[in-house]
Amino acid sequence: MTSDTSLAFAHPEERALASAPADPRDRISLRDHVVEADIGAFQQERGNSQRLNFNVVVEVRPAAEPLEDDVDRILSYDRITEAIAAELAAERLNLLETLAERVAERILLEPRAMRVFVRIEKLDRGPGALGVEIVRARASAPVKVHEDETALHPVVAYLSNDVIAAPDLSARLDALAASGVPVILAVGMPEEAPPETGHRPTQRRIDLLAIEQNAWVLAARDPRCVVVATRTEIDWAMRHGQMLVWAPSKIVLDAVDGPKGAVRDAGNLILWLAEQLAATRLELHGDVSAPAGSRVPVQIVAR
Repeated sequence: MTSDTSLAFAHPEERALASAPADPRDRISLRDHVVEADIGAFQQERGNSQRLNFNVVVEVRPAAEPLEDDVDRILSYDRITEAIAAELAAERLNLLETLAERVAERILLEPRAMRVFVRIEKLDRGPGALGVEIVRARASAPVKVHEDETALHPVVAYLSNDVIAAPDLSARLDALAASGVPVILAVGMPEEAPPETGHRPTQRRIDLLAIEQNAWVLAARDPRCVVVATRTEIDWAMRHGQMLVWAPSKIVLDAVDGPKGAVRDAGNLILWLAEQLAATRLELHGDVSAPAGSRVPVQIVAR
């Protein structure tokens, strides 16, 4: 029992050694790599960076040819730190478990990586270190292969409240659908102003929820309009030809580099979405000012 307990709290390198297969593999390790990140499921964790401590061990297959002191023939330590940085930058996460899974999966994309131990600890959530540890192997967790990796570049179309209520809405949506590319509809604030809190973080949430209510109003006007809230839903809907309406709360709040300024500024919010999705163009239907400095072509459509 003492041995099991000691091993449970041992460094991943010791655990890798204890569970090594009959044909021992080389191992590279990263110890006590501390970074700051906004992560956590609790409300008090949002918007507050906390320290994360990473310990990672990667078992690698033997090199097929002599190394000849060439860094390009090894699995570099940089690949581990880059995997951590890339997953932290991709989106805000609630769970260490999700982060550990994604870091492990990214490392296992390396051709020589066979098994990876990932331990992540929060250093600022209590008197001790709170964390998770996972082990993933190439054989037991094969790299995911998507059916179609072709990038889709949608049209993002903003519809004002007047356009949503207009009798020609269906005809306008017909014209958008006829373009032959995925269409993402975006709306702004409803006519009725939401409550004012005088507190910026809570006001941002209230404004986002008000926009989502308006999205559901649009969905009620035409059965083709499917309200979606996550990037996964957006990707799936685009690949299956659905005309979707963006509910912004989750994506905006989870973004590492979210839209600047107030989200009730429709031009600012929809431009951010269009740039995040590398849209073919941004169409503005109704009364909204064209955003300045757009890297996406902007087309103003008459009412």
